[in-house]
Amino acid sequence: MLRLSKLADYAVLTLVKLGRHDTVVTSPALAQETGVPEPTVAKVLKTLASDGLLVSQRGARGGYRLAMKPEEISIARVIEAVDGPISLTACVTGGSGCDNGECTLYGGWDVVNDAIRDTLSGISIARMAEMKQVPRRGQSAGSGIANGFRQENMAPAGTMGG
Repeated sequence: MLRLSKLADYAVLTLVKLGRHDTVVTSPALAQETGVPEPTVAKVLKTLASDGLLVSQRGARGGYRLAMKPEEISIARVIEAVDGPISLTACVTGGSGCDNGECTLYGGWDVVNDAIRDTLSGISIARMAEMKQVPRRGQSAGSGIANGFRQENMAPAGTMGG
C-alpha cells in the first residue's frame, strides 16, 4: 500500500487551511483549526517556509501566509518539501547490483515513479480544498486530508459531484 507520511498529510492540510485566509495565521491558530498538535504544525510551517511555499512574518502580528496562489502549489511540491523526492522505490531487490545497473529492473521503476510524480503534480492545494470531505470508517471528519477526503468522481476541478 502506498501511503503519505503523516508530516506530508499535515502539510497538505495546513496549506489548504492557510489558503482560506487572506491574512497571516499563527501556528497556534492553525493547530486549533486543523486539530494537529502545535509543535507539529510549527515544524511543518518552518519546513514549508524554508522551501518557499510560505512566507513568514515576524512580530506581534506575525504568522504565515502562502507564498503563491493555492492553484500554483502542487501536492507533489508539498510532498517533496516535506519528504524529499517522490519515489516508490529505487530497486525492489535491494541487492548490490541495484546501484550499478546490473539489476534486471534497473531504471524500470522510473516509469512508475514518474507517473506518480506527474499525477501528484497535476493536483493543486486549491483542488484539494474543493474536494468533498467524506469520513472513512472509524475516522472523524477532521482527521486528515489524505485519508479524510475522497474525490467523488474523476471530473475536472470545480465540477465535483456530490
